[in-house]
Amino acid sequence: MIRINGLSHHIGAAPILHDIDLTLPRGKLVALIGPNGAGKSTLLRLVARLEPVQQGRIEIDGLDLSTTPTERLALAMAVMGQQTHIASRLRVAELVGFGRWPHHHGRPRPADRAAVRQALAAFDLEPLAHRFLDEVSGGQAQRAHLAMTFAQGTDWLLLDEPLNNLDMAHSRTLMARLADLVRGSGRSVVTVVHEVNYAAAWADHIVAMKDGRIVAEGPPETVLTEPVLSALYDTPIEVSRHDDRPLVLHHHWHDQLGSPFPKAADAPSHLLH
Repeated sequence: MIRINGLSHHIGAAPILHDIDLTLPRGKLVALIGPNGAGKSTLLRLVARLEPVQQGRIEIDGLDLSTTPTERLALAMAVMGQQTHIASRLRVAELVGFGRWPHHHGRPRPADRAAVRQALAAFDLEPLAHRFLDEVSGGQAQRAHLAMTFAQGTDWLLLDEPLNNLDMAHSRTLMARLADLVRGSGRSVVTVVHEVNYAAAWADHIVAMKDGRIVAEGPPETVLTEPVLSALYDTPIEVSRHDDRPLVLHHHWHDQLGSPFPKAADAPSHLLH
């Protein structure tokens, strides 16, 4: 599990995170949700050791981030940030292959090549394997970076808004694939999710953040409630149910005559998993 104790962070004089204590469970799909500026990506970047911890302590499966060598951490967690641009002209398969570097250090073995093939297949990239990254769409490049993270074969995957640039179908497919990965292999995923209904549909554990603090955490049923979400996003939100999961109707508003929110059947079909 990931243990976070007394974590605070500043950028210049601006406080971003405030004394966070948090435990993220193993073998779960964990979604970080909250409004813009809540501190979600900063928290993930600190856990990923993409930024140094200023105050507090983070452990991943007993490994102290402040003292564990990078080579050891690369075998424990794979990270995909929001900035995924690569200047060099790489083919899709070559990019995905970089995920195996912590295992072979430049001498790929049959097992490494098999892991790359598996990752390409898992993210529907086989037809694009030999295309250059500057010849594919933004969504396809995003899937290639996700495949690279997947190929690393770590127990933990840390993903910062992985649905960016993905269309409706690939967003649903990715969330379903992450959920299957967790349930099928016991691997653990922590992801920042902007669209709360993707978290509602597939996450096992949700952490709601606002103003650099944890507002609520737990299974979707306890976090995705009307009082919590309305306060979290500072807007009236209704929560319905679909397939025994929460369905957040945040796109609908009362009109001036006070008509009720539309029911779940009227929700956008792409949110009904």
